[in-house]
Amino acid sequence: QVQLVESGGGLVQAGGSLRLSCVVSGLSFDSHTMGWIRQVPGKERELIAAFTARGRVWYSTAAKDRFTISTDDAERTVNLQMNRLNPEDTAVYYCAARYGGLTSLIVSDFKYWGQGTQVTVSS
Repeated sequence: QVQLVESGGGLVQAGGSLRLSCVVSGLSFDSHTMGWIRQVPGKERELIAAFTARGRVWYSTAAKDRFTISTDDAERTVNLQMNRLNPEDTAVYYCAARYGGLTSLIVSDFKYWGQGTQVTVSS
């Protein structure tokens, strides 16, 4: 059974940092692409970072140069370090996984999801 459990969300002031973590069980990082997806109320879910099965990383324009995705095989975690946060980053952040590589940026292609963690950035 696949389980993804996020933690690390919270309230932070603009310009601050947060580190999200996702504990993963039931699937292999070697055969799955791991992603962080966020959703602002009233808007569609948005893929912001991915770590592919081959160890490559991808970032959305909004995340590039501010966020860093990483995996830790020993701890079985997928992490998202978020720096220079701004109020537009306020959203629920989900850890998600899809089998194989990042062949598309379609959010619905991610089959496995965590429950989400709220990130709120105050101005």
